[in-house]
Amino acid sequence: MTAAPCDGLLEQVTAPVAGHGEGPVWCPADRLLRWVDMLAGDILSLDPATGTIRRRHVAPVVAAVRPRSGGGLVAALERGFALLRDDSVELLPEIWSDPSVRMNDGGCDPRGRFYCGSMAYDATPGRAALHRLDPDGTVETVLTGLTVSNGLAWTRDGDRAWYVDSATRRIDVFAVDPATGALRDRRPAVVVPPDAGTPDGLCLDVEGGVWVALWDGGAVHRYGPDGSLTAVVTLPVRRPTACAFGGPDHADLYITTSRQGLPADDRSPAGALFRIRPQVPGFPDHTFAG
Repeated sequence: MTAAPCDGLLEQVTAPVAGHGEGPVWCPADRLLRWVDMLAGDILSLDPATGTIRRRHVAPVVAAVRPRSGGGLVAALERGFALLRDDSVELLPEIWSDPSVRMNDGGCDPRGRFYCGSMAYDATPGRAALHRLDPDGTVETVLTGLTVSNGLAWTRDGDRAWYVDSATRRIDVFAVDPATGALRDRRPAVVVPPDAGTPDGLCLDVEGGVWVALWDGGAVHRYGPDGSLTAVVTLPVRRPTACAFGGPDHADLYITTSRQGLPADDRSPAGALFRIRPQVPGFPDHTFAG
């Protein structure tokens, strides 16, 4: 499997500021790129105009965040969801009580609903699920029998969603029910070879291409809508975790990375945030309507 290297210059934007960086998202209201240091329970933010980085501790674990349409953030914590303002954290009821399972990654759909999937800390097969927080605060479990629920993103027109359960080594596509927004008719779209790494977080561009971080692969791959490999971003770290388009024009691809599980003498910039500007831009993420 070969593809041309991605056009554009890869830039290391930060020092290795995260132990397990994950879940980047562009927040247009304040023009900040946010991501999480998941197992530290912190939300990090970058102001690209000044280079200022801020850190906010939220909980023992914070798995994913997305902006809310009315201001603030929605977050997935260890076993449930929370609503955040600048000076407050409103914890919603836990979805489960088992301390061996935590939230992992997610995103918002075009209807403003926040999905986040889980995983067992030891990645036991079949123990994970995909949960949805509706704007009225109700929670529904929409998929079960998963193992490491990871990236989830909707196409620009909202008729399909791309999804990763990392244990399958695939990127799957759902059709989206136009009446209800339900995910249905799941089918494999891309199978990632073992020597390329494990598919993790992902995002989409305006042409329908999917960009996926490859854990232990040291790269981000772009696959076209037909599943063909079209571009490769090579990173100086083993464990990229997720990617998202950001900046006012959504043309910068931000990539989070992790130091989790690396040897103590690893001298790579793992845990840093990276950025590249591909030829094809992205588009705004959906926000949570609650």
